[in-house]
Amino acid sequence: MKRIFSGAQPTGNIHIGNYLGALRNWAALQHEYESFFCIVNLHAITIPQDPQVLARKTRELARLYLASGIDPQVSIIFIQSDVPEHAELAWILNCITRKSELERMTQFKDKAAKQRESVGTGVLTYPVLMAADILLYQTDLVPVGHDQKQHLELTRDIAERFNRDYGQTFRVPDPYIPKVGARIQSLSDPAKKMSKSDEDANGAITLLDDTDTVRRKFKRAVTDSGTEIRFDETRPAITNLLTIYQLLADKQPAEVEAHFAGKGYAALKSELADVTIEFLRPLQARARGYDDAELDRILDSGRERAQAIARATLEEVKARMGLVGVQAKA
Repeated sequence: MKRIFSGAQPTGNIHIGNYLGALRNWAALQHEYESFFCIVNLHAITIPQDPQVLARKTRELARLYLASGIDPQVSIIFIQSDVPEHAELAWILNCITRKSELERMTQFKDKAAKQRESVGTGVLTYPVLMAADILLYQTDLVPVGHDQKQHLELTRDIAERFNRDYGQTFRVPDPYIPKVGARIQSLSDPAKKMSKSDEDANGAITLLDDTDTVRRKFKRAVTDSGTEIRFDETRPAITNLLTIYQLLADKQPAEVEAHFAGKGYAALKSELADVTIEFLRPLQARARGYDDAELDRILDSGRERAQAIARATLEEVKARMGLVGVQAKA
């Protein structure tokens, strides 16, 4: 089987956009590919984190992976920092990556413009750690959002450069971007992607929101001018709400438009809240169902399985670069 690798940071609160754009697809893809799903806590520390909150959020995210349908008997679920090969390969790849390549990354340019001299080195080299994450597992396919596509292109460049200079070592991965639901927008500002780091808590429905919170957030969701409820790129707020409804209700766009024909925005928001609550209720119950001992067992098993593959890749990399006391492979 071909392999996929993806991960999420244990920061902020995982929201419905994360589920529809990533977790849902991961759960489906695991039956087609050998799957590695990582909690990328090393990426999280590119900005300061409260240690206790980070540790708690790491385990919370693992529970949400499981609750979203990622099966530990099928997929490998693990915490990035539990496999030190990620950090070691990242350093090696840093040494073959051009500074100019990293400075061209859109996310770095945006953050550097805001933080100026205070921007951390980890923000600059973040894409190299991402490349190490992917290349360690000889990944064929990487489910990514549009905002990470540039980083994956750099990963491909790094892999091709290493293969050219030191011999064929890494598979060169391809992106997987779902056609629908890859980018769910903020409920407060449909010009922005729904974000875990949004200061406006009303912009996102989190996977752990209670019933009252879900209803309140949808009630406050912004809408467009006009009254017709249909998919229309020129009316991004309504299209965003309809996309969420379509994906959670598992309906085709035409079915959704027919269902809401003649109804008002209040009806759309009310029914969207209903379908979201019905989706979240069993997911939250599943997340609560994993006690600490069971979660430890799953994560320990994932670490062992991931590290066996990561170690083999790193040993080959080090041998090809002359970093170990054996003859490099031809």
